[in-house]
Amino acid sequence: MVNQGVAYLEKLKDEDFGGGDPFSAIAGEAILIGYAHHKCRHDPDSAAVKRALKNAKAVVAALTKGGGKTPQKRTYVISICVLLFAEVDAEAYRSELQTLQQYLLQYQSGNGAFCYPDDDPKKSGDISMSQYGMLAIWTLDRNGIPLDYNRVTESLQWLLRVQDPGGGWPYHAMDPGPGKGNVAQSQREMTDSMALAGGSSLLIGGDALRLWGNTDADADTGIPGLPKAIKIYKEDKNVKRRKRGSMSETPIKRSINFMRGWRQKNPYKKSGIDWYYYRIYTLERFESFVEIANGSPKDLSPAWYNRVVDELKQTQGADGGWTDRSQTRPPVSTAFALLFLIRSTQKTIFTMSAGSLQGGYGLPKDTTDIRVDGTQIKGRPVAAQVTDMLDILEKDGAGDTEGKSIPDDLELDTDPAVRASQLDRLERLVRGSQSWQARRVAARLLGKTDELRVVPSLIYALSDPDTSVRRYARDGLRFISRRFDGFDLSNDPTPAEVDQVQGKWRDWYRTMNPKYVFLDYDL
Repeated sequence: MVNQGVAYLEKLKDEDFGGGDPFSAIAGEAILIGYAHHKCRHDPDSAAVKRALKNAKAVVAALTKGGGKTPQKRTYVISICVLLFAEVDAEAYRSELQTLQQYLLQYQSGNGAFCYPDDDPKKSGDISMSQYGMLAIWTLDRNGIPLDYNRVTESLQWLLRVQDPGGGWPYHAMDPGPGKGNVAQSQREMTDSMALAGGSSLLIGGDALRLWGNTDADADTGIPGLPKAIKIYKEDKNVKRRKRGSMSETPIKRSINFMRGWRQKNPYKKSGIDWYYYRIYTLERFESFVEIANGSPKDLSPAWYNRVVDELKQTQGADGGWTDRSQTRPPVSTAFALLFLIRSTQKTIFTMSAGSLQGGYGLPKDTTDIRVDGTQIKGRPVAAQVTDMLDILEKDGAGDTEGKSIPDDLELDTDPAVRASQLDRLERLVRGSQSWQARRVAARLLGKTDELRVVPSLIYALSDPDTSVRRYARDGLRFISRRFDGFDLSNDPTPAEVDQVQGKWRDWYRTMNPKYVFLDYDL
């Protein structure tokens, strides 16, 4: 799916994006598309990225030159330019990032909101625009561009003030003013997209202020093959300035829980020409920042993600793009879809935040998840949950666990020997346990391992009589193989469909492991 989507973007020409005003919507689309392409391919020499950089530089030049009518979509365009420059080469484009930061904060309203130039920020603060403004601020923060963190605090306080008493956010928000209670917002403008945008903005700003600690310690280097214990040193140039932004995490997390309640009562339903592709990109951003705010381990294949993958598989066109009717043009819909599929926000959080380890003495045995506590370097204790759970599930009375809660955040051991033993036990369970819950747990954990050795067991599990086991196996195979189409196995397949898809997966696995021989045990 990703390869086809990227190929669709590569077919676009300069003339598809017009010319003239660098702040026009269509010029901004070219920047977004270049950003998405670079996220997928990391090729600054591609036509899409070159076009985007040309447009982004024109935006900076127009801002510097000044004069003329104030651009209507200034916050959106400036924000996506920040994302692009930081993604391609933050050091090479540091001057451009500093200029964009200057104008972004200049355009921020006094009450903390972002809005269109002709709108009253007290009556029409723009939740969508503020989300992009906050994302740009977070990106600038992570790249060491000097910031006034009081402005971040002002935005967070505004977002808290304009949350509807029911838990959602509208597109345009009425500000009751500091020290006053929340007021009812326009119910007509209360949508799932805006709830996600408001929630994302709070979490983004909270992370910029480091309200949940120094999340740099979770960062990946982004360099393939580099040991996880090694981090690239990146000086936090804003550490002193950040202390000026005073805020507690409590009201933010309370607001997020409130918003989740609103979403449960108002589930999203795709209807007509809506903002579906904007929404899924916002959903991925929200869930990724929830992970970091809660200190959760990275989950590359969560249920909400797999549901949308299924939806995108149904709507991707023969040309590789997402061209169905939407409020966004097909190139933009495709860019948003790709950014969702590759978990772009999660990647950004865990690569842009790369910090460093000073010294190297007294490192814990498990250096894959190091945190600094005062002057001590500590590792998170390896959870014995999986081994304990396996002990329970392997007993004759495993069926007694049915109907009881199974933790969603189970993780395999990081010690290679213990992990290998756990994988062996999980494979035996998914193939032979009489307990549907044991098989579900096994299929789910195996699917999250990203290890080729478990593929035959997951192929076997595709024929499990339990629907959830089949779905976990299917999603796990998609994740491990990076084949999002999954050979088109439906949620309720016929035996003939299962046989056909299992055959295709076996053929694929043989290309990865030519020496493997599927025995009767695998069939």
